[in-house]
Amino acid sequence: MKAILHPARAVTLAFLAAIAVGTLLLMLPIARAGEGAAPWNVAAFTAVSAVCVVGMAVVDTGTYWSGFGQWIIMLLFQLGGFGMMTGATLLGLMVNRSPRLRTRMMTQTESRTLALGDVASVARVVLFVTVVVQLIISALLILRLRFGYDMAWGEAFWSGLFHGVSAFNNAGFSIHADGLMRYAGDALVLGPMMLAIVVGGIGFPVLHDLRHRWRDPRHWSLHTKLTLTGTLLLLVVGFVATLLLEWDNPRTIGPFSLAGKLLNSLFVSVAARTAGFNALDIGALTQESWALHYFLMFIGGGSAGTAGGVKVGTFMVLFLLVLAEARGHADTEAFGRRVGASAQRQAITVLVLGSTVVALGTIVLLRLTDFPIGQVIFEAIAAFGSAGLSTGITAQLPPSAQMVLALLMFFGRVGTITIATSLILGERRMPYRYPEEHPIVG
Repeated sequence: MKAILHPARAVTLAFLAAIAVGTLLLMLPIARAGEGAAPWNVAAFTAVSAVCVVGMAVVDTGTYWSGFGQWIIMLLFQLGGFGMMTGATLLGLMVNRSPRLRTRMMTQTESRTLALGDVASVARVVLFVTVVVQLIISALLILRLRFGYDMAWGEAFWSGLFHGVSAFNNAGFSIHADGLMRYAGDALVLGPMMLAIVVGGIGFPVLHDLRHRWRDPRHWSLHTKLTLTGTLLLLVVGFVATLLLEWDNPRTIGPFSLAGKLLNSLFVSVAARTAGFNALDIGALTQESWALHYFLMFIGGGSAGTAGGVKVGTFMVLFLLVLAEARGHADTEAFGRRVGASAQRQAITVLVLGSTVVALGTIVLLRLTDFPIGQVIFEAIAAFGSAGLSTGITAQLPPSAQMVLALLMFFGRVGTITIATSLILGERRMPYRYPEEHPIVG
């Protein structure tokens, strides 16, 4: 029992249990809109995608699944998003039971969780923000769909609620076959969606910090400062690059007015970082925009949030490390603080392992399919980074390739936290050190 309750194993087992239950529920005949029950592989892929809040689908969510099936899917990505957001809290609770104070303090520092007495406070913030933000976003969407698109109240309610919850959890699921393309020019729909995506994906350690020190940025934690800075940087880069790369593309933002170009370029930048929604045809983007998506999807969002990827904090630590090395500085510094050596090693480890998984997944997918390498790479990174976007080939992949994507989704969602937790809890000081030597690098 003690081995099972290890934080890394507990998170993995919890997600596996949710996936198993979700698969069984989606295989019930009542969950499918048509006759008969959904095949196990379709149900399993959908359950993995929902619990891991990815948004990839091999069938059309709005027509293949019944109302009951859609409720199950929404419940699964709600559980998956909430489970990921409270992962840091669970880790803190379990580590706090350890009698080793040094281990507890090290875990809270390196995993970017909060102080020993803040666990209950974090749990309250998680629940409060989840409920309040989802209700507000859903209400805005419901009103817009009812009065702006003349939907019946029942249809507007379900569509607004489903998309609001999906956006906050960065799940990317939509009950429309075209995603959000029908709302591509509507800021009153895309605006609330972007707000929910950013709030849900920025990470609760950051939200907790902002809640208590909103007017005192000087005392924000280094993690908060790095996450906010990195998020803003990536949003601006994604927005400007998309605007420039797609400006004259007649199949994407080319036909839009200036306001439409700006709105959709911003939405692409926000959604590419693990949200999984598309207001434009992803398959119609330029090759350069696909390459931009590789970068944004792989990085993802903030730690202990609903977003996936290797996380903004990892990216920023590595960026600072490279910057310090280029300047010849012995220490990696930012905002008057020195980044710990253990955090740097963990960031490098997560990046290398994540890159390796994506590379191996891509190789296997190329072996199993005949699609161009650009589309295959896109699918692999989107699955690993919990982005859920697709160039349109997911449903056309053979079942074996779809199972590879399911494994990438699971590892990308659970594996990064498991690895980080294992690194933190497994760190120990050795009673000896070998003589130092410098091999040739570069």
